[in-house]
Amino acid sequence: MVETDDGAVVRQVLAGDVESYRHLVRKYRQMYARYAVTLVGDADAAADAVQEAFVRAFDSLGSCRDPDRFGPWFFRILTNQCHTARDRQRDTERIEEIEIEAPGRADDALDRAELARALEQALDRLTPEQREAFVLKHVDGRSYEEMAELLGTGVDALKMRVHRAREALRTMMGARQ
Repeated sequence: MVETDDGAVVRQVLAGDVESYRHLVRKYRQMYARYAVTLVGDADAAADAVQEAFVRAFDSLGSCRDPDRFGPWFFRILTNQCHTARDRQRDTERIEEIEIEAPGRADDALDRAELARALEQALDRLTPEQREAFVLKHVDGRSYEEMAELLGTGVDALKMRVHRAREALRTMMGARQ
């Protein structure tokens, strides 16, 4: 099939050509996979969240008010699924105690792993809005304009969320030292 705009594909699916939905899945799966992994924190749970978001989007396609803007509409569904997956993961997750060797060890890989774990824990303590904005800006590398389109929020509000997330992370990571 020739590259078709999202609105045309949505209209085809709503007209009964459900196989056309594959084009939207192919277009957006990889685009948002890294975002989901970063937001959920677990690759398998993130993959499940992406899959569930596509199912929910398909089931709700008739309620998509602007089919030409399927991407941002789907992004909101995915974000909600990621928050749900993250909450579910927190409820069932058991934290294992890790024995740490005496200070002064020369194992840089372990130090990096500890730092990554501490950063992940700090990200967990941000508000969902701050975490979402921080991930989009600093992990996905999106511009504030792209973020505003995806989230339906103003650029100034997003700049403030990212700023507050950075400040909170600095405080939390500084307290760790």
